[in-house]
Amino acid sequence: MTWILGHLLAIVIGISLGLLGGGGSVLALPVLVYVMGVAPKNAIAMTLVIIGTVSILGLIPHWRAGNVWLKTAAIFGAATMVGAFFGAKLATLPLITDAIQMLLFALLMLVASIVMIQRSARPKKSDDTTPYPPPVCKYCWLWLMSEGIVVGTLTGLVGVGGGFAIVPALVLLGKVPMKAAIGTSLLIIIMNAIAGFLGYWGHVTLDWGLMLSFILAASVGTLVGGYLSQFVSATRLQKSFGYFLLAVAALVMFQNRDTFWQWYTPKSATAAKISSQSRL
Repeated sequence: MTWILGHLLAIVIGISLGLLGGGGSVLALPVLVYVMGVAPKNAIAMTLVIIGTVSILGLIPHWRAGNVWLKTAAIFGAATMVGAFFGAKLATLPLITDAIQMLLFALLMLVASIVMIQRSARPKKSDDTTPYPPPVCKYCWLWLMSEGIVVGTLTGLVGVGGGFAIVPALVLLGKVPMKAAIGTSLLIIIMNAIAGFLGYWGHVTLDWGLMLSFILAASVGTLVGGYLSQFVSATRLQKSFGYFLLAVAALVMFQNRDTFWQWYTPKSATAAKISSQSRL
């Protein structure tokens, strides 16, 4: 029953990808952990494979349409790959527990949901009009690479593709039109996933059969979502999906609340002790 539920949710993830063009893959990790019972570190490595493969499917139409800027992808992608590999290696340290990774994942999901809700509230203009202001930085390429390292590190740590951060960075700092930014971001996400997975290689146990079946289910959902996108309002759906991500983030935080209190309590106790000593 759990196997069936997990793969039905994989189809739902694929449908969301087909409808929205991104964002749905962030749900792969909680499904693997809380439904399929996969250990978080193993699930993160498996999620990177799933995200990378599904992004390849999404990249194909953008590539055919000429919406992939290879030079920009090479510059930004090189930085994200370094960050993703470093993040994955960082995650293998004993200091980074499963609960810490899931809390970081929940925080990123929270950010992604807020970004998605805010974007859905903006009026849609022409295809190439972006909702972002023009770039104002003097050394945009340096900021672009710096953000690439940060996004890549988070990808390696928690298995999130980072499209919600990559697209604005490409538009603002890389001066890439919105259509090309979406297509280019998919190539960068693939590069991220490869580097992050290599960082986990040898440190985790992978269920290749589950990964393959999950990818197939998500791929079927992507095709269904692509068909349904003709009849569904993407803006309204994006807003609803954003609130759904918000709820999932809250659930993941609640599941790992003990770790949060372990962080908070020692600090509070130490502060109280220092305060009492200062009074003496």
